[in-house]
Amino acid sequence: MGGSRTGQAVKDVRSALEQAEAGPQDDGVLGNQATRLVQNILDLGIDGKGFFHSATKVADDALASHPDPEAAVGAIVRQHVRLGAASGFVTSVGGFITLPVALPVNVLGFYLIATRMTAAIAKVRGYDIRQEEIRTAVLLTLVGADADDLLKKAGMASPGGTLSNLAAQRLPGPAMMVIQKGVGFRLLATAGKNMFVRLGKIVPVVGGVVGAGLDGWMQNRVAASAKREFPTAQPAVTPGAVTPGAVMPGEAAAQVGPS
Repeated sequence: MGGSRTGQAVKDVRSALEQAEAGPQDDGVLGNQATRLVQNILDLGIDGKGFFHSATKVADDALASHPDPEAAVGAIVRQHVRLGAASGFVTSVGGFITLPVALPVNVLGFYLIATRMTAAIAKVRGYDIRQEEIRTAVLLTLVGADADDLLKKAGMASPGGTLSNLAAQRLPGPAMMVIQKGVGFRLLATAGKNMFVRLGKIVPVVGGVVGAGLDGWMQNRVAASAKREFPTAQPAVTPGAVTPGAVMPGEAAAQVGPS
């Protein structure tokens, strides 16, 4: 996944986890770490790096193999659930001994996979994943039910219906920063909770099985949210354009009048 950039991202995750564990004595440092975590997840997860392909390539490859968009979405989900389970196994197989080293890698890997999966689903269903509002919606999908609360804290009205409706809004830079920081805090908190689940099985190899099951299950949850939050995009209607088969007002009058 892009060598030095990924290595730095892992270091950032490790620092953020350590800061979160130490407590809120320096919220500014933790906030900066949380924001950097999210920026790494967005940049690497959506745009890709090295052999970790971009969400656009994943979507294009899925559509090439499965011309039906929903079949392509299904293929994307299966691919990323398998990747998530494999990553969970590899980073947990060493048990408690390797956990301090493996946990940052697991956290970064899990969220990169989840972000790419969500963005690829959005791409297949017709969204422009280069648009900042859509990228923010992808990010918010990772935190599930907390998304509305984070939007409110950023001073933004929750979009009616699904998060994909953020595409119709203009998110100011400060609001995006608040959202990114809030998402980062949520992701770090979730990682901390999952660490205790992994500690329940500290035996090598057994820990790998637990990690694979947990990460596969969590990827499935993200996939369900992604499919819900990014329904098939409706094509934009150009003012004055006539929908094929539509009846114009004058034609309607002629049809309903006396023959």
